[in-house]
Amino acid sequence: MLVNKTTNKTIIKDIRIASNFFAKLKGLMFERKENFNYALIMVFENETRVGASIHMLFVFFPIAVFFLDAKKRIVDKTLLKPFSLNYTPKQACKYVVELPANRFTMAKIGDILQW
Repeated sequence: MLVNKTTNKTIIKDIRIASNFFAKLKGLMFERKENFNYALIMVFENETRVGASIHMLFVFFPIAVFFLDAKKRIVDKTLLKPFSLNYTPKQACKYVVELPANRFTMAKIGDILQW
């Protein structure tokens, strides 16, 4: 379960962790919109900007993306459209959380998330 600890509200009930290179590389590529009812959490070794860049190639629906530091505090967030080429977070992050687009307003920059 993904929870906004700042507001004590559940953002989404199901999570999946992408901790290896191939899981992060695949991300949501070729996922069907009707099956995307979870948070995909990508975990990086260290906080990074460039390493946390994401693309939307072969993702056929918009998504919300939260970028979190090592304390799981949101340092950047964005809504991405299908087939967007690249987004690099404004600050270094250790976690990238990809969610259905309708979850975008459930957290703001500075909020702390927990799973």
